[in-house]
Amino acid sequence: MVHGMARAWLTVAVAVSCLAGCTADGGIVVAGEQFATNAPVVTYLDPDGYDGQREGCWFRADRLLPTRPASGCDTPRRYSERRTGGLAPDVAAAVADQGWTLELLRQRVDQVVVHFDVCGCSKRCFEVLHDVRGLSCHFLIDVDGTVYQTLDLAARARHATIANDRSVGIEIAQIGAYPDTRILENWYAPAANGQMRITFPEALGDPGLRIPGFVGHTARPGLFRGPQNGRDLVQYDFTPEQYRSLEQVLASLRAVFPAIEARVPRDAGGQVPTGVLSREAFRAFRGVLGHHHVQANKNDPGPAFDWERIATAVRGAAQSPYRP
Repeated sequence: MVHGMARAWLTVAVAVSCLAGCTADGGIVVAGEQFATNAPVVTYLDPDGYDGQREGCWFRADRLLPTRPASGCDTPRRYSERRTGGLAPDVAAAVADQGWTLELLRQRVDQVVVHFDVCGCSKRCFEVLHDVRGLSCHFLIDVDGTVYQTLDLAARARHATIANDRSVGIEIAQIGAYPDTRILENWYAPAANGQMRITFPEALGDPGLRIPGFVGHTARPGLFRGPQNGRDLVQYDFTPEQYRSLEQVLASLRAVFPAIEARVPRDAGGQVPTGVLSREAFRAFRGVLGHHHVQANKNDPGPAFDWERIATAVRGAAQSPYRP
């Protein structure tokens, strides 16, 4: 007889094995069930997807463990089980007995954490997370808007420390934000109307974009500057395709997980905070937040991220008749 978390992962494994014969076709996978989405999603079940559930390196089949693991991540499995701390005793008991069913998971997941990957493309991001650091994130959004789901959302991804048990993680492909433009100059070139064009450095090699010949441009012109956890940083904007895909993924997540509220963090003046939330504010927050709101040593998704656009999108999703 199977008990506890062993039963949880047997349940997910059986459900995933039932899905493995079909293509994801734009759907997302939650506790072994498939849900439709308007986002261009490639899941870990697809031949050209990235499987974060694989025990072993992805780009080096001869190697099992990550090459430079983060603390505590020198293990074959790059993810773990969501823990039940803080949940009602009857919910925790139900998870121990039957695993993370969809209904139980809806009582756990109430946050989405947004990152930039500091890798520039999702192919390199997955290599760094999976092969190098032993980390993971549920979704990667490439510069062309392609969304890669690397884990079932029942899994606890290693992406944002204290948020991991209750959150879904999303890594947006971008080289990131810096004190000056020296690194950015290797990744961007001027384009029309003040926008910037993404220019992948030759040393990166093939960025692995799914749309052949895609050339990425910033959604808004100009260089954005602002404080992030006490550091003054500059950054170019994300691509329009990334914003659209993020909005669509968020709409799907809010439909699947009603506890994810239609809001972003706000300070007393109504602005999105540029620093980490207090522990009390973090515990109380349910919605979409940045990595820098979770950890004081992080600055993603950076000063260029269009929080007001995303806040408007999640409010619209809350009123939309769309359901997965």
